[in-house]
Amino acid sequence: MHNVCAIYAAFMAEPSRVHLDAESLKVLAHPLRARLLGLLRLDGPATATGLAGRLGTNSGATSYHLRKLASVGLVAELPEEGDGRDRWWRAAHDMTSWNERPFTDDPDTAQAAEWLAGFGLRMSVRRLEDWMEARSDWDAEWRDASDMSDYMLELTPAEAAGLAEELHSVIQRHVPAPGARAGTRQIIVQLQLFPRVDRP
Repeated sequence: MHNVCAIYAAFMAEPSRVHLDAESLKVLAHPLRARLLGLLRLDGPATATGLAGRLGTNSGATSYHLRKLASVGLVAELPEEGDGRDRWWRAAHDMTSWNERPFTDDPDTAQAAEWLAGFGLRMSVRRLEDWMEARSDWDAEWRDASDMSDYMLELTPAEAAGLAEELHSVIQRHVPAPGARAGTRQIIVQLQLFPRVDRP
């Protein structure tokens, strides 16, 4: 399975992407690290103290896990923003991708890939549930603009891969140019494409 995971990222212009190798995959496959990277991508640079407050942990643990992410190039320090006491960190890329196939003979990395894919699924479900619970408080214009659709198609593996590539291309065309625009909000687009599995 090929995964492209923004981990609830917000990006402008052409997004940068990192393809995970075995080491970086195992580092990222951790609940706090995945959430830290997600917040840095979504909301921009932050300090360990600020992130700890948002995630309900302590700054020592947050600092440790930020350094682990930095060791594989997933986050980077912003030395010009620090005051010597509290470092500022940023996400090094907008998006993460990985392919599970190279790791089938490496149980530890395969397990990390499986966990990370599961994390992405849990985040997808949580974001949808958050919207469903909150949508009545939003303007009708935004409620009308939201969409939940599903389709059942008959495709070969090659056709399914081509469809996924085409859908990613369409989404990429809607990435805005840098600069604030009135009336915009961060929009979550979730793409799941997989064969139907009949329950026994």
